[in-house]
Amino acid sequence: MHAPFAHRSAPLIAVHPPVPEEPALRTRPSPRPLSAALALLLCAAACTSGGGSHDDSDGVPGARPGAAGVGDRLFPGLGNGGYDVTRYRLTLGYSPDSHRLEGTAELTARTTRALSSLNLDLAGLRVRGATVDGEPARTARTGTELTLTPAAALPKGRTFKATIVYDGRPRTISDPDGSEEGWIETEDGAVGLGEPTGSMAWFPGNHHPSDKAAYDITITVPRGYTAVSNGELADRAEHGDRTTFHWRTAEPMASYLATVAIDDFDIHTTTTDGTLPQYVAVDPGLADRAADLPDQVTEVIDWETRTFGRYPFSSTGAIVADLPDLGYALETQTKPVFPSPPGEALLVHELAHQWFGDSVTPRAWKDMWLNEGFATYAEWLWEEDHDGRTAQEIFDDFYDGTDDESEGIWAFPPASPPSAGRVSDPPVYGRGAMVLHQVREAVGDKTFFAILRAWTRDHRHGNADTRQFIALCEKKSGQDLRDLFDVWLYGDGKPASATSPPR
Repeated sequence: MHAPFAHRSAPLIAVHPPVPEEPALRTRPSPRPLSAALALLLCAAACTSGGGSHDDSDGVPGARPGAAGVGDRLFPGLGNGGYDVTRYRLTLGYSPDSHRLEGTAELTARTTRALSSLNLDLAGLRVRGATVDGEPARTARTGTELTLTPAAALPKGRTFKATIVYDGRPRTISDPDGSEEGWIETEDGAVGLGEPTGSMAWFPGNHHPSDKAAYDITITVPRGYTAVSNGELADRAEHGDRTTFHWRTAEPMASYLATVAIDDFDIHTTTTDGTLPQYVAVDPGLADRAADLPDQVTEVIDWETRTFGRYPFSSTGAIVADLPDLGYALETQTKPVFPSPPGEALLVHELAHQWFGDSVTPRAWKDMWLNEGFATYAEWLWEEDHDGRTAQEIFDDFYDGTDDESEGIWAFPPASPPSAGRVSDPPVYGRGAMVLHQVREAVGDKTFFAILRAWTRDHRHGNADTRQFIALCEKKSGQDLRDLFDVWLYGDGKPASATSPPR
């Protein structure tokens, strides 16, 4: 994440306050694209209501309810324990006129322990029914927790499918700093943005970055609109006055990186180096200002591939929505979302996240500097390679406070955000980049860039943490770098010297 002109610096919330379910609808017809799935679930529920009871643990020793959260220090309520999702299949219908979303979410997952019930994160919306492996499941809501109790407990190591049918008007979630995420309505459409918790506003899931999965997202919209999402467009079909777009993401993705953007976009399709598909969607009102964006995406992706190693996904692109008040861009996987046509540095930053954050994703939110410090340092390297300041000169400007984005970088150590409300503060970005420059100075360019390429290669499509990065730096350099990291990554306040501590 990166604000177009300034870093996002005010607090984010650790866990959203309880959100009531969408109120019951009055004589509303079943949504057209989802009526078959909804009828199946409601019929299954009706056929079993009043019949035999659910036995939460019958025949499954040790089965117990899944955890409502994965235990993240900064966001303890996010994610859910007891299972790992391998694929989401989201079937969505959206009408910009009524602002109503109709959804069926099918999760393919594997239990990591025996479960009598499982939790998902979902804010707002009304759940119409649910099944687990085709059998009706009981549902319960508490705040942003949706609990499914299957007809029979699930043993450890069991692969299962959970299906949830839901609808309503998705919420825009406001953070304490006034910034917004979740489902954001534009003048002519909508955009789904998820960092750190917003994806729960438009689909139920295991919404923590440690649980990455493949995605199939199918969106039906009125004719004349285009629905854009992550990955590649697998199919586009017209039927009557509506159009359905099917997007597929084969590589694992954290849920906060998922997006859906709906508008009457101008679409530009090309390839970067002649082989990598590129899909750029631009709000038509911004088309003139973004005329060069497809070529700029190509240039930046090719440069970052040479710098950081092989591009980690099977396509690239960008989405430019008309969101002048949003205040930030987001590195949604394969297609970063920009609230207006991006400048050069911002484009470099968000596309660098495809390596740092999207492919190599932090195991916990406290390691956010592995996203933002690396993407910020990519800006420094780009400037250095394109006749601007050297990375050392930018570092010096940050150290002495003359760079516009250096304000507040000494507030806390970048690897130790004090609260969820500080994970996007300046130390995570600017001082995080300074850590990387200190490593570069200590080990030399050849070893430093070998470290970056090994990092993106060894943890490709996975999760990693700060401890692993430090170990890689020491292994590749053959040096003891504890003093450097103690001062620059974990130390309080501004270091007394701008140079690395002696080795």
